[in-house]
Amino acid sequence: MTQHSVRLGVDIGGTFTDVVLEVGTASFSTKVLTTYIAPENAIIDGMHQVCTKAGIAPSEIGQIIHGTTLATNALIERRGAKTALITTEGFRDVIEMRTESRFEQYDLNLTLPEPLLPRQMRYTVAGRMDASGNELLPLTRADIEPVVAQIKAAGYESIAVGLIHSYLNDDHEKLVGEVLAEMMPDAMVSLSCEVSPQMREYERFNTVVANAYIKPLMKSYLGRLEGRLRDEGVDCNIFLMHSGGGIISIENAAEFPVRLVESGPAGGAVFAANIAARYGLDKVLSFDMGGTTAKICLIKNQTPKTSRVFEVARTYRFKKGSGMPISIPVIDMVEIGAGGGSLAHVDAMRQIRVGPESAGSEPGPACYGRGGAKPAVTDADLVLGKLDPDNFAGGSIKLDAASSAKALTDVLGDVLEMDAATSAFGLAEVVDENMANAARVHAVENGEDLSEYTMIAFGGAAPLHAGRLCEKLGVDRLLVPQGAGVGSAIGFLRAPFSFEANRSVYMTLAGFDPDKIKALLADLQEEATGFVRNCDATAPILSEFKVYMRYSGQGWEIPITLTQEQALNPEAATFEARFIEDYVKLFGRAVEGMDIEITVWSVNATTPPEEVARVQEGTGGPASAHHGSRQLFDPALSKFVAANVVLRDDMAVGTTVEGPAIITEDETTIIIPTSRTATRQPDGCIDLRVKG
Repeated sequence: MTQHSVRLGVDIGGTFTDVVLEVGTASFSTKVLTTYIAPENAIIDGMHQVCTKAGIAPSEIGQIIHGTTLATNALIERRGAKTALITTEGFRDVIEMRTESRFEQYDLNLTLPEPLLPRQMRYTVAGRMDASGNELLPLTRADIEPVVAQIKAAGYESIAVGLIHSYLNDDHEKLVGEVLAEMMPDAMVSLSCEVSPQMREYERFNTVVANAYIKPLMKSYLGRLEGRLRDEGVDCNIFLMHSGGGIISIENAAEFPVRLVESGPAGGAVFAANIAARYGLDKVLSFDMGGTTAKICLIKNQTPKTSRVFEVARTYRFKKGSGMPISIPVIDMVEIGAGGGSLAHVDAMRQIRVGPESAGSEPGPACYGRGGAKPAVTDADLVLGKLDPDNFAGGSIKLDAASSAKALTDVLGDVLEMDAATSAFGLAEVVDENMANAARVHAVENGEDLSEYTMIAFGGAAPLHAGRLCEKLGVDRLLVPQGAGVGSAIGFLRAPFSFEANRSVYMTLAGFDPDKIKALLADLQEEATGFVRNCDATAPILSEFKVYMRYSGQGWEIPITLTQEQALNPEAATFEARFIEDYVKLFGRAVEGMDIEITVWSVNATTPPEEVARVQEGTGGPASAHHGSRQLFDPALSKFVAANVVLRDDMAVGTTVEGPAIITEDETTIIIPTSRTATRQPDGCIDLRVKG
């Protein structure tokens, strides 16, 4: 067996670490509880489990692709390194002053989130660039050295450098970096001109601070992981999934760890896009629900929607603007604290609230029997009959229904005068409605009608809730793919090598400069291609060109995709036509008599996508055999019903299951509501549709 035919995908989540091994066309997977103190331990454990299933030695693995929430969790929990920020005089408080936007307009007692670094950890230097990149005030070594001496004396591990307008002229930032390298050779340095060379100081400074804050943690973790794998006889390339939906080398990931934020959810979106291509679906709602969060993403024409700014650690009911903005390429999705481990409580208005606090894997939900006393979503699912207590996670974890019922009664039932089953129903409905509302808002913000969409559900908890979510959203069709419980890890193995380079250079169509544009896009193409070549020296590379445009005076831009011909032979009329076309699609009409501005230029270099064969879909046939039944609560009917239990592995292609029913497998459980019928498709997907 050749090494290159064996690939391992690993996704570290808040509760479970998912491991998928592909040996040729065969696939083997497992879920193990995440080990917070040393996350690499769970990877090694899971790797041995899947290698044993496949009958191979770990040394035969030829490639590892990894995604993790460690970077995200470090930012949310403020567990990063001791970090300093060096910025331009007069801009010390940018990350604390934020912008003029208020995420809760009418809250007179609004409390803004604390910046990642307090004021005493932010330092300034002289020197100044103007908005065109010209030097207004010089910056010399004599200005920088006393500041670096203070930082060195204070014992900082990592330093972020963010100077005004460095995205246009990085000379001052590079000089600061040189002095830091000479005076503090052991410290880690992040320059905003390398991490995020884009306009808007608040977002750019936050991004470089976040990169510096988590850089020592991620470098240490990735180094330990490499060492442990070598100790186990694994000597192969390790790649990391980045938030934009592609793969980068472990060296680039260690240098720019902020690009790993949202890497796990990005893998899930890639997985859903692959399924969408298999079925020829142009409008897909990706629904990923794990142990800590639920993620919803719109996928059009088999491509996930992307953005260049997103927020981490939203603090105020997950409202836009209440988090930490990170200015990097990312798959655009909405994320809420609604996972299997999300904890419930009763608020001051006697309403059930769920999340964002999660039980994680330590101690986990009450039913895990590891000391958890508060009810989690998993506890509600168990009491409602969705889970088999003896066969959770393939039987590796035995669930205690009595502990779930007690936690539900103690925290919810006694306060609201309800029994355990009613408390579980209330908790589940709150979670499902929260997710449905998030999907509705995301669709409205993007001008989409969800009734035209097909849902693809994956993640350990998603198939338990997806059927009910479809009922709430008016979605007629739901696909649950093979391997749904470890969908993100499978997505890592489907992702291309890619890297997106972007830069802010302001230009109006009235001042359109074709020669400057050609040179700029050529530089960005070379930069992005260089990152991809670090991963694959021989594969063909495709370039995707994008510009961000707006009418003069507007605050934000819209992304405009250009063909290679349009980008490398730029004409003002073409740029204007493409902008107006997309602007009208988004807002309904163009604005007459306004000049148009371009603010950000972007080139994404990527290896070609995996070839996908279309599935020859079946429309339903004979009923599948079932293995007993159990009582299942159907929320649409507000009562327990008798539901047949079907083993997914026993479903033959084309066989059907009428709801209410439960389809079980090792890594998840699919709930078929009374309103739906499920059919097994040739590729193993379970296809749920409205009866009739």
